[in-house]
Amino acid sequence: MFRFFENLVDPYADYAEQDTPPTRLWPFFRSYSGPFKTVFWVTGVLSIVVAAIEIGLIYYMGRLVDLMESSPAEVWRSYGAEFIVVALLILIARPAVQAAHVLLLNNAVLPNYGTLFRWRGHRQVLRQSVGWFEDDFAGRIANRTMQTPPAAGEVVFQVFDAISYALAYLIGAAILLTTSDWQLLIPLVAWFALYALLTRWTIKRVAVASQAASDARSEVTGRVVDSYSNIHSVKMFAHHDREIEYAKGAIENARVTFQKEMRIFTIMDICLVSLNGLLIVGVVGWAFYLWSTGNATVGVVTAATALTLRLNSMTAWIMWALSTFFQQLGVVAEGLETIAQPITLVDERDAQPLVLTDGCVEMRGLTHHYGRRSGGLDYIDITVRPGEKIGLIGRSGAGKSTLVKLLLRFYDPEGGRILIDGQDITTVRQDSLRQAIGMVQQDNALLHRSIRENILYGRPSATEAEVIAAAKQAQAHDFIQDLNDQGGRSGYDAQVGERGVKLSGGQRQRIALARVILKNAPILLLDEATSALDSEVEAKIQKTLYGMMEGKTVIAIAHRLSTIAEMDRILVMDGGRIVEEGTHEVLLSKGGLYSDLWNRQSGGFLRTEEPTS
Repeated sequence: MFRFFENLVDPYADYAEQDTPPTRLWPFFRSYSGPFKTVFWVTGVLSIVVAAIEIGLIYYMGRLVDLMESSPAEVWRSYGAEFIVVALLILIARPAVQAAHVLLLNNAVLPNYGTLFRWRGHRQVLRQSVGWFEDDFAGRIANRTMQTPPAAGEVVFQVFDAISYALAYLIGAAILLTTSDWQLLIPLVAWFALYALLTRWTIKRVAVASQAASDARSEVTGRVVDSYSNIHSVKMFAHHDREIEYAKGAIENARVTFQKEMRIFTIMDICLVSLNGLLIVGVVGWAFYLWSTGNATVGVVTAATALTLRLNSMTAWIMWALSTFFQQLGVVAEGLETIAQPITLVDERDAQPLVLTDGCVEMRGLTHHYGRRSGGLDYIDITVRPGEKIGLIGRSGAGKSTLVKLLLRFYDPEGGRILIDGQDITTVRQDSLRQAIGMVQQDNALLHRSIRENILYGRPSATEAEVIAAAKQAQAHDFIQDLNDQGGRSGYDAQVGERGVKLSGGQRQRIALARVILKNAPILLLDEATSALDSEVEAKIQKTLYGMMEGKTVIAIAHRLSTIAEMDRILVMDGGRIVEEGTHEVLLSKGGLYSDLWNRQSGGFLRTEEPTS
């Protein structure tokens, strides 16, 4: 039975991804709630039926009191069959309806709705560009992505568990009182008007206060995660107290915003108790007055009293439900600031996979300043022939990393084009572009998974033998065999810790190299690929790198000039432009920027031939 209801909706069902999702709450909810449309309708109808049954029970209680004015024998003789039918309805039909409602809400809707929100929200966020992630805290992004689904689930729960039930109950109560004596409706309507005003006052303030509190909590998470993820820097610079104060500012702001939110609930509670006193005195007192004048039966007074006491107990629950509803809407609204942001770096509608034939890379008039007037690249024209090895050097800020990011299409250029085998990379699918490029960076952060999973990231379909072969080629196999983690795993099963923190810089670099070796992409980008290695390991890895380069188009960035001295061609960048170009010997003979940089490094770290005059 549980499995039937749990499988009524598939939260992972295919859907049309939106580059510009709705940013307003209700359109966003509608766009995500499509798979639940039928289930929502049935759940809503059952909420109304459950409320109607409860009203019916109160009505029947009053009827039963009125029937008791006759003798027991006469009552049983005239209404015995009716009592049996009502008893069966209470024992069988009422639990069945309630069970169906609870199963739909608790087992079909809540687990799947939150899962659907989490699944689609995570997919949407992962589609964002690298630049989008660079502009925010990873902790805040994760917090918003993870706190929005349970908040959305709570919104749906309150709609079907409290709000629809309460509305149905209130309408049923009005009908019941009207059928008893229409005058009983007067105090109920007056009370409801005041209750509605209190609700409006509360909701108007809770939504704003809740979003402010949610923003404050996300800020706390962002700052704390920032400290944790950079714990080595925190300890190395002895800034423990500074980080505590940095977090305290956000924590205090979260406390203050939460205090303001709770003040609203306190005022609401005090006002609600006073309003409910008016409800009890008004309805029950009026019913008693009608009875005393002979205009109402004892059953009417009993039903009115039971109904009023039930409403009294419900009002706090309904107010809290409504407050929770709008409070969670505030959390969802804050989450939409991340989840509903438009995807700005997208594939064209009819984008095709990159068709790689030779591996020729062309950059024509390439310009990019990250939206600023300076920095980045200025009208770069480069052609890297198939199989050619290009070295790229320059001072920090010269534009080398920007060029690589544009080639990987982490950003779209502000001007110019990049072509691979004649295809503009903005017109091909991003995943096919990046599958054709292997890259080893200066700082290779690993996934918090096993060594094997990190290497397999290069090519998930690879065999165990291919993984080990790649590790051996990267000079990593020996140290991998000696690894152990706290979970008792060893070798290729050992976990590397967050961002690979359990490994040394050189070990992380060799795992990253193994990953790229396994990928075996036809275009290879090296960004300070051996910077984290000691001289002995570097010498071995250099042989590996030169082996990797065979038959590939290579662009290698280096500050250590000896690592690129044997490239086919070296490009020297300065101020976002190519200022020198040629082989190592030619550039040395020019006596320009490259020669100056080379001399400062005393000829580099690897022995090279003297330039010919």
